[in-house]
Amino acid sequence: MSNSDSFIDEVTEEVRKDRLFQLFRRYGWIAGVVIVLIVGGAAWNEYRKARDRAAAEALGDQILAAMNAPDASARAEQLSDVTAQTPGGGAIVEFVRAGAQAEAGEVEAAVAGLNRIATDGDLPLIYRQIASFKALALQSDTLSADERRSGFEALAQPGVALRLLAEEQLALIELEQGETEAAIDRFQSILADAESTSDLQQRATQAIVALGGTPELSPRQQG
Repeated sequence: MSNSDSFIDEVTEEVRKDRLFQLFRRYGWIAGVVIVLIVGGAAWNEYRKARDRAAAEALGDQILAAMNAPDASARAEQLSDVTAQTPGGGAIVEFVRAGAQAEAGEVEAAVAGLNRIATDGDLPLIYRQIASFKALALQSDTLSADERRSGFEALAQPGVALRLLAEEQLALIELEQGETEAAIDRFQSILADAESTSDLQQRATQAIVALGGTPELSPRQQG
């Protein structure tokens, strides 16, 4: 390589560096902002996780403290003072309070709380379905069989997580109305359902036998 070529290369390199420096001086702040956003975003995410975890732990401590009350009425009263920072946390408190109220014989108050969950559009669907199921179950002495049937039929639709539990309640309503064969058939369908749990299958089997029927077990169940 000649001296002139070497000189040209050196000048070209210097020009390139000078341009790069000018570009960095003009646009380098963008890279700085990006770095700040990345670091700040990660820090905020960790802070948010820690905050949510602390809130959940504090809520759990409040619920446990209330559950240590000497009787159901006292537990329900103390749970009324527990506050949650999220809709989901509030629903959990309401579920626990409804359980204490039902145990204390305050069924109307328990049902009212469960109905508030069931109609809260900000909550996940499964929360609302569980609340509806529990509210219906608590009103076995106050709602007519037809009203309860209508409610459980809505929960027995395909795709609903509580479908088979609702089917079990429908079978009990049929039995209550003297529809023994219909109840046996429904218990049999529960027994044959692939999504049926072992506990539910056991209850269905016992009900069929108690009603004078013969459980029809699948090869899988027989094995």
